[in-house]
This record gives sequence, C-alpha cells and structure tokens, in this order.
Amino acid sequence: MILFWAIGGALAVAVLVWVLRPLLWQGGRAAVSRKDTNISIYRDQLRELDADLAAGTLAGEDQERARAELERRLLDDVAAPETATARPGGRGVALVVGAAIPVLAFTLYLLVGSPAAVQGDPNAVASAQIEAMVNRLAARLRDNPDDTDGWKLLGRSYSILGRYREAVDAYAKAAVRAPRDASLLADFADALAMARGGGGAGNLQGEPEKLVLRALELEPNNLKALALAGTAAFERKDYAGAAAYWERMLPHVAPGSEDARAIQQNVSEAKSLAGAKPAAGLRGTVSISRQLKDKAAPDDTVFVFARAVDGPPMPLAVARTRVRDLPYRFQLDDSMAMTPAMKLSAFPKVVVAARVSKSGNAAAQPGDLQGTSAPVASDASAVNVVIDTQLK
Repeated sequence: MILFWAIGGALAVAVLVWVLRPLLWQGGRAAVSRKDTNISIYRDQLRELDADLAAGTLAGEDQERARAELERRLLDDVAAPETATARPGGRGVALVVGAAIPVLAFTLYLLVGSPAAVQGDPNAVASAQIEAMVNRLAARLRDNPDDTDGWKLLGRSYSILGRYREAVDAYAKAAVRAPRDASLLADFADALAMARGGGGAGNLQGEPEKLVLRALELEPNNLKALALAGTAAFERKDYAGAAAYWERMLPHVAPGSEDARAIQQNVSEAKSLAGAKPAAGLRGTVSISRQLKDKAAPDDTVFVFARAVDGPPMPLAVARTRVRDLPYRFQLDDSMAMTPAMKLSAFPKVVVAARVSKSGNAAAQPGDLQGTSAPVASDASAVNVVIDTQLK
C-alpha cells in the first residue's frame, strides 16, 4: 500500500507542477517555486518511507522499490518537455529545436538550488541530489539493461549534466532497443555532436548528421531533427539547405510566437548568406556603449523592438538575444508581429529600441539598460541602435 501511495504522490507532484506552471512563471522565480515544490515533497515522501520502515510497517525491499520509483518519477518530472534552442554555426543566433526536448526545465532545476530551508550552498546540494539519483538510475539499468525508457532518461540526464560521452553511451543502448524512435535518434545525434565538440558548440558533421537524417526519414516533421539538420547544413556553409530545413519547422509552431519569430530570423539570415533575397523588413545593428558594458551580464536578455512613430505604443515586431551576442545584427519583419492587425509594414515610420532586461521581462523596469534610434522607415536596412541609457 505504501508503494502505491508513494508512486501516486510522485505522479500528483508532476500534475500539480504542470497545472500551476502558468501561475508560477514569473521570470527567475518560477524555477525556484517549481524546484522548491518538487524537492520538498520528494523529501517528505522519503521521510514517510523511512518512518514506515523504522516502524516495521514496510519491508526493506518494498522501501527500496518505492524509493527507486520516487527518484525516477522526479527525474521524469524535472525533464518534462520544453522548448529548446540551438545555435547555427558560431553566429549565436537562437534556433528553436522542438517542443519535445526536455532541456530547459531540467537545466533550471540544476542551476537554481534547493529550498530555502536547506543549510549551506543550495546549488551544491541540488546538484549532488541530482547526481546521486542519476547514478542510482545508472546502477539499476546495469541490472535491467532492457529498459529502453530508462536508457533514454539516463541519456537526457547525462546531457544536462554535461557528461556527453556518458550520454552517448546511454543513447546508443537505447537506440539498439528502439532503432525507429526519431526523437531518440535526434537526441543521440545532439549528444554525439557535443561530445565531439568537447562540450562546446558541438560538431554535427559525419555520424551525428547521419543520425539526424535517419530521424527525418522516420519522422519528417520532427522539430529537433529539422533544427539539427539545418544547423549541420549551416556549419558546412550550405545556407540554402539550412534555410530549407528551418522553413519546414514553421508550419508546426504557433504563428506569431517567439518560436516562429526566432525560426524566421534564422531562415532570413541563411537566405541572405545564400544570396537569396531576404524577406522585406527592418534591419540593423544593436550594440552597447562602453560606459554601460560593465553593468550588463553576458546572459542578460536583450529585447529589440520597433514601435510606430504615429500609432499605438504596442511593439510592432520583437526580436530577442543575449548581451553576449552584442553587437547583434537584427531583422524585424511582419512574421514577428505581436498581432495580425499590427504589422510593421503597415506603418511608414518607426523607432527601433533595444533594452537589456535584468529580470528577463519584456516590460521596462528600473535598472534596465536601453537605447533607441531616430525615426526611420519601416523597411530601412542600416539602422544603428546603441544601448547607452540606464532606466531610473
């Protein structure tokens, strides 16, 4: 009975986190809330198991089985499907790689730390807990090597921990047992590329690209496989091929979403490099002044947006990057419209603004860094925006 309640409780945690996620998502605080909930409940359940064992109401074998199931459910939960990004070549341009890849949630889980009640370094405690669970999963798989889902979970976990060579081994074992799983092959290719790149940008040429192409044979619309295939083409300067792969992603993401805008930016850049005529739009460069450079962290979010000179204050188009990628060559066009009725091309004159957001929120806040252009045509091609003001 205890085993039933333990498993049910872990499933309830996963459902609760999913339902409450829109309420909890407020920049960095969302990751803390989700992590605190998961670890706190997980610890409570473990304490209950230990108490039952000490009281003699639960056999040692049942306690170990329940503990193993709790750990596995928790790993599954923190690796829940999210949208991930990739960078074509070394250009630092974000590319959406699909909604089925469990990277963002698990990464935040590892980086944010433990609940406030934990003493000492919370990040170290959280990382140690995840490492311990991953190591126990690996040990269980040595005794149960035919657990395909277990090998996939282990591969994902190793990838998030940066242990790419071990991730490759885990994915290889899963692929032997599930050779027609397109998502698995895409994850396998990604880990192999990262292992070959020493954990840096990765290298998709050769065997990783073959795995990606095999994934696309099995599932032509697999978002991560399409993204990686485009990145591989971009790496070898086949820009037309990269654009073609990335364009195939657009029908499978929400029109006007951040994902769609990011993909369209990459398509436009690849077409431009291929010599094709890029989509009409507003282009230019964003940089940050020397005086403010030390006030921004490399991972701070940068929003680039256009507003009508004579019109509503709502942004007409928005792009997003990081401080580390400045100077940033931007392109804003109608595919990035916030609403279908508010397209960039509908307004002859606009102002382009760039804002470094410390919180990651699009709304301006005191302490943010900002710069704006003079009024320009909505199809101008050489707009220069310098971030040179700190908001009060």
